[in-house]
Amino acid sequence: MKRVLKALGLFSATLFLLSCGGGGKEPVNEAPTKVSLTYPTQNLLCIDNSIPFDWSDATDPNNDNISYKIEIATNRELTNIIKTQTAVVSNITIALDKGLAHYWRVTAVDNKGKEGNPSEVFAFYTKGEGETNTAPFTAELVKPEDEGIISGTTVTLEWKGADSNTGDTLTYDVYFGENADPTTIKEENLSTTSIEVDVESGKTYYWKVNTKDNLGAKSIGQIWSFTIN
Repeated sequence: MKRVLKALGLFSATLFLLSCGGGGKEPVNEAPTKVSLTYPTQNLLCIDNSIPFDWSDATDPNNDNISYKIEIATNRELTNIIKTQTAVVSNITIALDKGLAHYWRVTAVDNKGKEGNPSEVFAFYTKGEGETNTAPFTAELVKPEDEGIISGTTVTLEWKGADSNTGDTLTYDVYFGENADPTTIKEENLSTTSIEVDVESGKTYYWKVNTKDNLGAKSIGQIWSFTIN
């Protein structure tokens, strides 16, 4: 009798373990793909301030439903976001203030909250009433990486410049030094978009690029930094 009870106990335990085993692991939730921006195009001058934003569709590896987060800022680094919108299709119309440079990107998000990689950041300008000349866009960092750690005794500082007035000529003032808010002009009225600077090991350097057009309009650059190891 004891053997029968013991066998029944083992059988029940086996059934319990099998029932608790479930149907296998939950599939890993993967992020949606990165989108490409379509409109407004890079460095576009927009006559109207009601902007029809458009971008490519994202796909989701798990076939989850996707929405899109649209972020619009007044600086290229998107630390000063003035508007965030959500769309369930790959376009939306948003009204913005006139006479300002804007920077935008889009991120696809699945219905579980998983975000894909953000798109590139595009710049555009909404023309003001009676405005004939617009300020250049802020300089775009090329290298070295912001807050990066690098080696060497010289470093090449490189950036990109752009203006919605395509006929304007741009020049650059480069500020560089060990002060977190650099005030020393390293180079002034440059027509090129890179310079080489001498550096020392163990020091952190800060720099920014102000962009000017030939009609006197100017944009103040973001401050970037890097450390020499």
